[in-house]
This record gives sequence, structure tokens and C-alpha cells, in this order.
Amino acid sequence: MNPEAPHIDVALARRLVKSQFPRWADLDVTPVANEGWCNRAFRLGEQMVLRIPRLQAYSDQIKKEYDWLPKLAPRLPLPVPEPLAIGAPSEDYPWRWSVCRWIDGEVAEPERVIDMARFAQDLANLLTALHGVYAEDGPRPGNHSFFRGGPLASYDAETRKAVAALGSSIDAAAVLEVWDRSLTSTWQRPPVWVHGDVSVGNLLMQRGQLCAVIDFGNLAVGDPACDLAMNWTVFTAEAREAFRDELPLDADTWARGRGWVLWKALILASGLSSSNAYEASNPKSIIEKVIDDHRIEA
Repeated sequence: MNPEAPHIDVALARRLVKSQFPRWADLDVTPVANEGWCNRAFRLGEQMVLRIPRLQAYSDQIKKEYDWLPKLAPRLPLPVPEPLAIGAPSEDYPWRWSVCRWIDGEVAEPERVIDMARFAQDLANLLTALHGVYAEDGPRPGNHSFFRGGPLASYDAETRKAVAALGSSIDAAAVLEVWDRSLTSTWQRPPVWVHGDVSVGNLLMQRGQLCAVIDFGNLAVGDPACDLAMNWTVFTAEAREAFRDELPLDADTWARGRGWVLWKALILASGLSSSNAYEASNPKSIIEKVIDDHRIEA
């Protein structure tokens, strides 16, 4: 077994359940069609889901979610994952894994959202509630959150490397102007809870509207700018206006939000990173949208 990329399939999932949670051993185990980047996901019966990290870096997030999500859930207006059990490292699989309550819903693919402005408002209300939960004793940004919630400067070198790699295929001067603006400020208020990866794949919907938020692996307390990405990656002009109207954030925070989106789009466009996320299909379009928004705000 390669410790950096263990083979994860239905057979492994069944063995793990049988050996560690025999009370669930007779339940069906089936792959989840639209699983995330960080974990393989399997339905366990009708009411539960297994989440088995693909890499050790993601396994470090399992205990954090188990500890904090039950405390956050009662304060939020939408369902979030309910951890039920943590699987221990074993001969079959080297890291922690989890069992959570299944949440019904489909991935919030933009073309299937009925009312994008309402969707944006609902997401903003969720984020406002999350930011309002007491956070002083929460986990500070670090490797466990891939520095979501922390200063953008953590990714300065990688961003500039991506710009150099893309060369004349982008407007490098405009990109660096946006990036440099995002580095001019830091969060000056008390730290707030951040999800850390608010993206299409982590938002569920029913009947075309937002119904749940999942995958809190990058959960941390710090700067909420990292949670604003949908404003540039997905939302229409009307939805962007609704999103911003519902969030009590200043211009500097929105500038840092542009920085987070720009960093991700640049490393995807340059090949420094890969992803199955929605944003990975059109990173250069996102870069242009961020530049345009910066010029409007300047």
C-alpha cells in the first residue's frame, strides 16, 4: 500500500465497517456518484455515508469535524454533516475515516439552480450565521485548513509562480494589480468561523434551491474572505448584488476575497494544481471576471 495514495474501493469500505462497526456490517455500501476531491464517499445503508480520505493531509480534518460540527449545527439555518463515528487507522487503511448522517440533496450545479439571487441570499445568510458563532476557542488556520482563514500572503510565492508560468496567456499586469491589492489588508476584527471551501461541490440543493452545506474539512477561525468565492466563480450579476447586500463585510474583505479566487484560478490554469471542482473547468474566465470586478471597485 502506497501510504500517500491508498486504493479505496467498495471492498475496502465494507471491510472497514465490518471490522470496526460490526453493528452496521449488514448494510449496503455503494459509491456516491458526485464525491468530493478530498474523500471517497460511500452510502452506508439509507441513512449514513462513509468518508474515507484520499491523502493523509485530509485525514487530519476528520477529528476536527467530529469535534466542532455538533457545536456549530444548532446555530446554522441549514443542515450540515452530523458525524456519527470515527474509524481508526488499521492494517486495511492507515488513517482516520468517518461515518456521518446522510443528507438528501443534489450537487448545486449552477444550471439547475432555479433562482440564483435567492440561492446567493440563502448562502449569505448561512455564512452570516456561521460568522456569528462564538469562535475564540476554535482552530486557528494552519495545515489542517490549508491556511483558509489565514493571511493570503501564505500563497504569495505560489501565485507569482503561476502568473509567470501562464506568461502572455493572461494579462499579467492586471492580475498582479488585483493580487497586490488583496495583500494590502488583513482581517482586523475578532476571528470568525470559516467553512474554507464554499464551492459548488460542497453545496446541496433540493427543488433548485440551497438545502445544505457539506465538507467542513477546511474549517477554521479567522478571516471570512476565503468563503466569498462563489461571488466570482458562479453567481450572476443579480446574484452577486444580492450576496454582497446580505453580507456585512467591508471593501478590504471583498478585495481579499478576490485574491483567494484569483490564487485558486491561477494555480488551476497554470497546472500547478488539479481539481474536479466546477471552477477547474473555466479558470481563465474566472480570472477575467475577478479583474473586471476589481476595476469596477477601484
